[in-house]
Amino acid sequence: MVEMQEIIKKYGKEYKEKHKMMPHIIKAMEAIEKCRTGELGAHEDVCDECGYKKISYNSCRNRHCPKCQSIAREKWIYNREQEILNVKYFHVVFTIPSEIYLIAKQNENTVYKILFKAASETLEELAKDKKYLGAEIGFMEVLHTWGQTLVYHPHIHVIVPAGGIDRMGRWRESKKKFFIPVKVISRKFRGKFLYYLKQEKLEYYGKNEYLEIKENFEELVAKMYNKEWVVYCKPPFENAKSVIKYLGRYTHRVAISNNRIIKEEDGKITFKYRDYKDNKKEKEMTLEAEEFIRRFLLHILPPRFMKIRHYGLLGNRNKKTKLAICKKLTNTANFEKQELTTLEILKKTLGVDFNLCPHCKKGHMLAPNTT
Repeated sequence: MVEMQEIIKKYGKEYKEKHKMMPHIIKAMEAIEKCRTGELGAHEDVCDECGYKKISYNSCRNRHCPKCQSIAREKWIYNREQEILNVKYFHVVFTIPSEIYLIAKQNENTVYKILFKAASETLEELAKDKKYLGAEIGFMEVLHTWGQTLVYHPHIHVIVPAGGIDRMGRWRESKKKFFIPVKVISRKFRGKFLYYLKQEKLEYYGKNEYLEIKENFEELVAKMYNKEWVVYCKPPFENAKSVIKYLGRYTHRVAISNNRIIKEEDGKITFKYRDYKDNKKEKEMTLEAEEFIRRFLLHILPPRFMKIRHYGLLGNRNKKTKLAICKKLTNTANFEKQELTTLEILKKTLGVDFNLCPHCKKGHMLAPNTT
């Protein structure tokens, strides 16, 4: 199996020489290249039973590294278990038209913040409307910027409980496919997104330079107002366990996982993808290594940008108060969070003891020294 690390090691230097890149993108490339190699140091694990020794190389912990997401994902999921309610959950996806993609890429911080803001306000305001639910809701949003073939496709995934707290302090449950009609969501989201976009001072270069002329930008916005935006809702989850499992798939996913890369040959990379326009069939695509790396790097997020955010009842201000009320109203058992080490969390969530000695199968590996 070919890994992203091998591809960057082999073709990354030439790519950096040919292309001008932002420092944080170069930093991500270098982190992936050095991950779990001697360049980042290592530590010696010793079995407390038989004395077997093993050298383990340190990981880069970069959030874009395909090797580093499994542990981060399991730790994050464990910490979220205390927030999951005993109700159905919906998965909603907010997308923007392709005509705005280049504006988004050239103004990542600004447009991604607008995406989060427009999506969250749309759901909160419509949910409070008595026509739909008449309640305050809580939800989590996750930003993704890629499609299956690594093309640029910024969109927001939202995981939202099927209900909320009304003004009388009662739990109001949605028994519909979704408590707000998708067309209503789509049009309100469109209005909010374009309104906030118009308030910003955006940068344009290359193909987008024509938008520096006010009339051209206004013409594009008017065109976007007249277009139907795609927002869709997936079938609800039946229980909390399936929600937690699903969350892990989306929160710590990178643009492409190593198990999707099939081969590297003659300067070309072949990988698997799922074609959603053709009944979700699994297909293969082959790209020049330079183009493959270019597509991967499109999805390196700006430094310190938060791609996972919580709103409403799940917002930081409400977790200790309103979330506790929600649990009581929905008969959700309290999750007693234990202070566990990373390896203890992995054992609890995955059922695998990564600390077990591979030699004697009895003792546990300890790391007394750092080299």
